[in-house]
Amino acid sequence: MTTSDPATDQRLLRPDVLDLGDVLLRPWGRGLDLPGGTLAAVTAAAADPEIARWNPLRDATDPAGAEAYLDRADARWAEGSTASFAITDAADGALCGNVALRWSDRDEGVAMVGYWLLTAARGRGLATRATTAVTAWGVRTAGVRRIELYHAVGNEASCRVAIRAGFPYEGTLRASFRYGDGPYNDEHLHARLASDPA
Repeated sequence: MTTSDPATDQRLLRPDVLDLGDVLLRPWGRGLDLPGGTLAAVTAAAADPEIARWNPLRDATDPAGAEAYLDRADARWAEGSTASFAITDAADGALCGNVALRWSDRDEGVAMVGYWLLTAARGRGLATRATTAVTAWGVRTAGVRRIELYHAVGNEASCRVAIRAGFPYEGTLRASFRYGDGPYNDEHLHARLASDPA
């Protein structure tokens, strides 16, 4: 892991709130206050069958695990390595999902982005909009040069998000990641460059 001086390193991902109009992207962490309780929202997300299948929050299925999830988010924000945002409804603050940008090679300016949505938030284009917003934010604020997006080959909804968010398909990685369904899955790799047109 790269160590850096927080006072001078321009490639730190720093907490921010991104306003998309109908939704806000707010930093995950102990300071996040969600209606009905943030711990309850995290455990409910972990229990969602589609999230459990494609983006498993394996260790956040109970309040202690949810607390650890928030603590990790705070720690990663503090070290500037991962920007984890809760996608929340601008009107009532309810949790809609998650989008995260994390360095995979900070020295080379390479990051990866991922997302998940709760059932009620799907089909509204939120994952595409949140991914687009976080990608542009990372380029603008931290000098991200290349952003990669991986998804299981069978996750067609995620593939559509990648294409709509401007991440062209670059190839298939064989047996590269174990999702919630057990075996190692082939993954599609999509990526966009900071220099790609909006």
